[in-house]
Amino acid sequence: ISLSVGKRTKSAGDQILFPLTVLEDYENAIKYYTEALELNPSSAIYFSNRSLAYLRTECYGYALADATKCLEIDQNYIKGYYRRATSNMALGKFKAALKDYETVVRVRPNDKDAKMKYQECNKIVKQKAFERAIASDEMKRSVVDSLDIENMMIEDQYTGPKLEEGKVTMRFMKEMMECFKDQKKLHRKCAYQILIQVKELLSKLPSLIEITLKETEKITICGDTHGQFYDLINIFELNGLPSETNPYLFNGDFVDRGSFSLEVILTLFGFKLLLPDSFYLLRGNHETDNMNQMYGFEGEVKAKYTAQMFTLFSEVFQWLPLAQCINGKVLVMHGGLFSEDGVTLDDLRKIDRNRQPPDSGPMCDLLWSDPQPQNGRCVSKRGVSCQFGPDVTERFLDQNNLDYIVRSHEVKAEGYEVTHSGKCITVFSAPNYCDQMCNKGAYIHLSGSDLKPQFHQFTAVPHPNVKPMAYANSLMQMGMM
Repeated sequence: ISLSVGKRTKSAGDQILFPLTVLEDYENAIKYYTEALELNPSSAIYFSNRSLAYLRTECYGYALADATKCLEIDQNYIKGYYRRATSNMALGKFKAALKDYETVVRVRPNDKDAKMKYQECNKIVKQKAFERAIASDEMKRSVVDSLDIENMMIEDQYTGPKLEEGKVTMRFMKEMMECFKDQKKLHRKCAYQILIQVKELLSKLPSLIEITLKETEKITICGDTHGQFYDLINIFELNGLPSETNPYLFNGDFVDRGSFSLEVILTLFGFKLLLPDSFYLLRGNHETDNMNQMYGFEGEVKAKYTAQMFTLFSEVFQWLPLAQCINGKVLVMHGGLFSEDGVTLDDLRKIDRNRQPPDSGPMCDLLWSDPQPQNGRCVSKRGVSCQFGPDVTERFLDQNNLDYIVRSHEVKAEGYEVTHSGKCITVFSAPNYCDQMCNKGAYIHLSGSDLKPQFHQFTAVPHPNVKPMAYANSLMQMGMM
């Protein structure tokens, strides 16, 4: 069988090949490989190839399951070990990944690619072990305590933007965005000033932000931006700069994958300082150490500034709120609803968020879960948290007297998607995600008069020739891109 995206043709042979280039192609690949597996459930190749399609759509749990099934059918199929190792890497299961790379190297001792991946993975495993060994209460002191900002000099040759008397102003924000558009760096002193001030501001906020829009007011909700700075600027050009009369809510995953993550996050943090009561930021699953190590933000900060600055970013991310309730009727979070019934808004208020997210529980679910079309819950396609159906959404909304939820976390071809009879809305604001997906971006307007969502779509704009994942862990670059 030979299947091509959007067209099916039959021919001799036992392998299905797809020119995978856009989101719809990956989804069609999954569909057709699934059909093929119904006809031939003992094909290791089909499971391996569907595993790759799942990897490209970030369904790491499903990718891992398919790679494992592939190897159960044919333990000599080397690509299966590659797929399983990549899935485990994406899930932060480095020891399991290392075991599969060891297998490949043992079977193919002269394979340079396999040897390089083994060495990189082994390096990460050893680094993690070292970090655990030196961890102590003393090591948990804030980076802020070791910084001497007052005596940090700004060199005479630096001509970029500076905070005005230590404060962010609109003039500073406009100059900083222009600086970033020209691919110039903000001085490290200014970057540290922003981080220290935003950490203090965020640490005073509750885990659940609650706001009220008056009838004449509206707010713009944006989804994932993932280091796509030039698309972020395009949002502001299309929808206006943030102000007290033009408030924004950015719903997590500001960094990683895109290679202008520093520019994105410093811009967002700057606006948070400028407009603390009109500019809102919620934490996503990529505002975490494991994701940043794998998908580029840690590498980017170290390349453009220092490891110390990344540690401070990590501290700040831990203080980002987890959810926001608008007029007591619309709940916004990055991921979705919960692995168990009975969770209330009061439970969200009580979450101790100043940490790396746990592997389960409400905090994990808020960052990681996804909706599904069928009722009930099932194991997550990502390998973390769960998937929840329309009946789960209905019960949660009824118990908490809410109308609907807005979440992000998933790339959508049109930039948004409305599911669960209009009660679960996904918005994604990184168009042509990773320069590969050809998806549109979108943002939502919510008016205080009726809270009816109005969707606005946009397409990707050009950016400098720096590829996505340029700063990512080399294993992820090799395995995913």
